[in-house]
Formats: sequence, C-alpha cells, structure tokens
Amino acid sequence: MQHDSSGSMTGLTENEAKEFNKVFVSSFILFTAVAAVAHVLAWMWRPWGI
Repeated sequence: MQHDSSGSMTGLTENEAKEFNKVFVSSFILFTAVAAVAHVLAWMWRPWGI
C-alpha cells in the first residue's frame, strides 16, 4: 500500500478535494434555495409571527 506524502487526512488529492468541494458547495446552495422557497410558500399559505 502506497502512502501519500502530502499529509492529507482524507487521502484525497488536491484536485479530488477541489472537485468534492465544488459538488458540496453546489449541493448546499441548491438545498438552501429549496428551503428558502419552501419557507416563502409556507409564509404565504399561513403567516407566522408578527
């Protein structure tokens, strides 16, 4: 078994880590946008607070 001398805790190369980060950030933004739309729709249906 070969060990990477870069010191990465995940075992990913720098390019793999950047690709994973790009997918993670995109997914997070999409999830946040869907959640925001759901909250707006719920507010329009039955306002809460104020």
